Amino acid sequence: MFAKLLKTIKDARLLPQISDTERAALEAGSVWVDGEFFSGNPDFTSMLAEAYPKLSAEEQAFLDGPVEELWRMVDTWKTQETREVPPEVWQFMRDKGFFGLIVPREYGGFGMSTLGRAAVMMKTSGLGAVGSMVVIPNTLGAAELLMEYGTEAQKDEYLPKLAKGEYVPCFGLTEPTAGSDAASIKAEGVVFKDDDGEIKIRLNFAKRYITLAPVANLVSVAAGIADPDNLLGKGEYPGISVLLVHKGTPGLELGDHHLPISAFDNGPIIGKDVVVSAENVIGGPGNVGEGWRMLMEQLSGGRAVSLPAGGIASCKLAAAATGPYSMVRQQFNIPIGYMEGPEAKIAKIAAMAYAMESSRVYVCAGVDNGHQPPVTSAILKQHTTEMGQRLVIDGLDVMAGAGVMQGPNNILGGAYIGAPVGVTVEGANILTRTLIIFGQGAVRCHPYALKTLRSLEDEDVPAFKSAVLGWMGSFMMNGLRTMVRGLTRGWSFRSPVKGPTARYYRKLGWASARFAFLTDLALFLVGAKLKQKGKLSGRFADALSWQLFAFTTLRRFEAEGRQAEDLPVVQWALEYSLKQIQDAFEGIYANFDAPVVGWLLRYPGRLLLRANPLSTGPSDKLDRPVANAIQVPGAQYDRIVDGLYMPDEDQPGMGRLIKAWRLISEARPAQGKIMKAIKQGQITTRDPAAALAEALDKGVVTAAEAETIRNAEAARMAAIQVDVFSEDEYYRNRQSGGDAVTMARAANG
Repeated sequence: MFAKLLKTIKDARLLPQISDTERAALEAGSVWVDGEFFSGNPDFTSMLAEAYPKLSAEEQAFLDGPVEELWRMVDTWKTQETREVPPEVWQFMRDKGFFGLIVPREYGGFGMSTLGRAAVMMKTSGLGAVGSMVVIPNTLGAAELLMEYGTEAQKDEYLPKLAKGEYVPCFGLTEPTAGSDAASIKAEGVVFKDDDGEIKIRLNFAKRYITLAPVANLVSVAAGIADPDNLLGKGEYPGISVLLVHKGTPGLELGDHHLPISAFDNGPIIGKDVVVSAENVIGGPGNVGEGWRMLMEQLSGGRAVSLPAGGIASCKLAAAATGPYSMVRQQFNIPIGYMEGPEAKIAKIAAMAYAMESSRVYVCAGVDNGHQPPVTSAILKQHTTEMGQRLVIDGLDVMAGAGVMQGPNNILGGAYIGAPVGVTVEGANILTRTLIIFGQGAVRCHPYALKTLRSLEDEDVPAFKSAVLGWMGSFMMNGLRTMVRGLTRGWSFRSPVKGPTARYYRKLGWASARFAFLTDLALFLVGAKLKQKGKLSGRFADALSWQLFAFTTLRRFEAEGRQAEDLPVVQWALEYSLKQIQDAFEGIYANFDAPVVGWLLRYPGRLLLRANPLSTGPSDKLDRPVANAIQVPGAQYDRIVDGLYMPDEDQPGMGRLIKAWRLISEARPAQGKIMKAIKQGQITTRDPAAALAEALDKGVVTAAEAETIRNAEAARMAAIQVDVFSEDEYYRNRQSGGDAVTMARAANG
């Protein structure tokens, strides 16, 4: 029976077909907590047992020392305007080891943990071009690939020089016809034997969007290798490989720039008959053709590091600035942060900054502990970069005019301008959501899908029988769980903790059962068409992603000792997460295109789903205590924005804002006395200056309190000012002649 069923399924192609490149991606990395949600019955006890650590003392000292000093050296406004990094900054970064954070100590590097590297990248992300100089050498590229796949000779030659910054690396992958579909690169290397009998490779390629390319002197080039004479013994077309090419190699063209919307060195790399030794293949000649596997394996955990660090830095920056500004800026004689419109946005900023940070720590710690979860990493990459963008926009809404006037005092403008970069690179989010998260997760993380596919490919009937029977049992059990947990609103699922957060574990158990049941329906009834159903796949991805963020939020709350004042923030984040899951489920029900089952989901199913929702979102009454978390100076504010650089109070932008916020907070008790006296008729004027004078004259406030109020008001007025430029400063790039058209040229000249 099972032999016949195997043949029928294979002949009808009912399940998705897997290409060689897809197989390499599926086999890269590991299944982690993402698999728990696909099971329909997540083991939260074991998930809570995963580490949620702090930085080592040495890593924290690096953040408190060299990173802080680097910030004080860099004029971010000037760097944005000139697009140049001063030589002294380059040298400082070399001297302090910024280029070797990832390099092991035995090769002269820091050997920093994944969590530590992410923390450095988060803190330096606001440095623009300087931040990209920290990221590129310490993520996917020469050092990381050499550490994992390089020969001993290559490690000895390159890693010490990479750690010292003698080699400035860049990674050449993207091409005009190969972006998110990186496996379709046209770069080609042809193997040949030169006159001396040495095996070499002649490369031709055109790469673009390569960060640090204009200033790099060591290029890692991804290219498809052809070996027509089979000199390397890997066949006529071994496949994609990664090769090291030095600046100055004949035919290699470096130095031209693209002009990114935010200032950092990025440009094309052109190779015309570039000849390198076969020994320049990372891993040596024997590693030819292993490039795609190498890239997939490193991206499986790597996507959780640099781009999430930048996205979460934007979340925290929005929180660090918007909360204080909402208390400094007044309209209608009250701080705008007390108005319900701004308050709602501020609450979202506070809660999402807390939630996104929880995912960074949890997942980076997982990578440090040996997990390489490609699906979880893709979730972080997509959602943290998008959430950073959204929260910055929310912050700009609250800051209004002060947010859109550029200059040294603009706090959020740089993050707003640069946000699309994080959304776009290392796999555009629009494709990460619709192709990778669920498309890869449904096969790799599902408890039986990959086993079934492998047994079909191998025509292994016993393995097929075992997988199918297991899958059917799981499907029926999750259908039962979905029904029972729905009827009990999750109370039939056992929470691993007691107290006010227990109900959220129950709701996540309920959500996981429905998610797993719907996943099976999609695999059974949509099958191979799932590859083309990007909208449906995207909704499944959303449901999976927000289950992860809800859990990591709960994990952080436990790890930090269940801080009572954080509970409203946690509840807001969880209600928001559950609402996103609910919306995703409603979208799946409404658009499930399958006979009979589709109708049942669209009509009676969706009606029942809406009548018994996971959540309707955070309540209005939660907004006030959550917004207050970043409106009042103290330990809670510090926890939410921890990891950012906070300038001295005499500095423009954030510095002067924090000073005003502090002074206004200190003056609030005295201001309260005056307001009470006005209400009681003891003070007759409502003009602030006159009221203060009258309050002082009548003994409502002391002379010291009056001075506190004056200082606070002076700081308030300074903090709400925006930058003003003279005519010469404004027209700094005024043309002095020439043809403006020549200022830009296409890649083809």
